[in-house]
Amino acid sequence: MKNKALLAIIALCTTFSLQAAPVEIDRISAIVDDSIIMKSELDARINTVKRQMAGQLPPDDILKEQVLERLILESIQLQMAERGGVQVSDQQLTDTVKRIAKQNGMTIEQFSQALKKDGLSYREAVEQIRTEMLISRVQKFQVNNRVKISEQDVDYFLASKAGKMASEEEYRISHILISIPSQASPAEIKKAHNKALNVIRSIRSGKDFGQQAIANSNGRNALKGGDLGWRKEAQLPSLFADVVTQLNIGEISEPIKSASGFHIIQIADQRGGSTFLITQTKVRHILVMPNEIRNDADAESRINQVYKKLTNDGDFAELAKEYSDDPGSAANGGDLGWVNPGDMVPAFDTTMNDSKPGKLSKPFKSQFGWHILEVEGRKETDMGQQVQRNQVHQMLQARQFEEELPIWLRKIRSESYVDIKGF
Repeated sequence: MKNKALLAIIALCTTFSLQAAPVEIDRISAIVDDSIIMKSELDARINTVKRQMAGQLPPDDILKEQVLERLILESIQLQMAERGGVQVSDQQLTDTVKRIAKQNGMTIEQFSQALKKDGLSYREAVEQIRTEMLISRVQKFQVNNRVKISEQDVDYFLASKAGKMASEEEYRISHILISIPSQASPAEIKKAHNKALNVIRSIRSGKDFGQQAIANSNGRNALKGGDLGWRKEAQLPSLFADVVTQLNIGEISEPIKSASGFHIIQIADQRGGSTFLITQTKVRHILVMPNEIRNDADAESRINQVYKKLTNDGDFAELAKEYSDDPGSAANGGDLGWVNPGDMVPAFDTTMNDSKPGKLSKPFKSQFGWHILEVEGRKETDMGQQVQRNQVHQMLQARQFEEELPIWLRKIRSESYVDIKGF
């Protein structure tokens, strides 16, 4: 009897002990509209932030508040994505992951190993990337609707001081200095001049400019192959300015004399400015597409018949109207007008570039079906002004997007139901 009583007392004490020290599995940190944020989710994100920003963190209470607020905004936007039917396909996600890995000089396997070292599993990282892609798409759709850039806005920017500076040409300059001593004698000056001429002859005969700079230059950038980096025209030394604007890419200047000696410069590269020449091609084509009653082999047979008619003096325009399945060009005799490089699918672009004006291409296949094309002409067109305006439009769009994004985030945060339960 005593043993039974003792066991009962032990059991009762154990029960009290278990009730006094419950083990918390998880709990809700916040309710956000139709979703919840669990404490485990918050803790995991805090740990990730701590790993990524070691030594640069605010106190724990402030960090928790900041991370929870970020999770709340993410939740609001992910719910918007779900309601709007915004999706990221598995292929899009895979392509993005591959691109991120490639940008970091890694294979997918190396990327996965690097994540493990940071305490993050590959699957967790991929899901975070999916989340960021969904949020980015929601932001672009919602915020870009609030951003309006007019042609007048572009005109105002181009006319401004910042616009003029942004549109200036930039030159990447390579430089060699053959120095002369102060108060140099005529013989010393002549010797330095002859050395400069010999260096120029060597480069023009095929020697590498950078190697010649390392071997012969007394300039402070000699060990960098004479590279002075990118300079706008206004940033060029006055000694070089007039010469640089007269040189083409890769061209070498004659010796330029100064008190320091003789300078040799080369335009290694050039960018910006208002000139952007492209080769446009005037082309026409006939397209035969597979369909419900015509398989790929039938389409190939049909295009070969058309090709035979063309080589037997058939009229291209009339045959395009009769046989072409491209509704946009068939009515115009297959005419596609003036085409820019890269406007067409790769197979078409390659054949077009390889074709001589006035010559028929042989039938070839693209993702749309079977084609025959004829190049009618080529011309150099300066698209610089339009390219420049497009770049300014994109820059102003991005700038206004960054201004509007925090305003929109505050708006959706204030309009959402958020109940914070605690950290």
